[in-house]
Amino acid sequence: MQEYLSRDKLPLICGVLGFILAVLFFTVGFFKTILLILITVIGVAIGIYLRNNHILDDYLKK
Repeated sequence: MQEYLSRDKLPLICGVLGFILAVLFFTVGFFKTILLILITVIGVAIGIYLRNNHILDDYLKK
């Protein structure tokens, strides 16, 4: 079982993400799900930008 999980980790992760996306489509709706994904991607991009430029390093060390 451990060998299977280590070998096929990426397909399992993508399968779980696909399931979550399908549940969101059916419960929330298509456009609200797309908006949720878009806002999440923007948040991740801002976080990566702040980390790479060391903008909040002094604030986070406290």
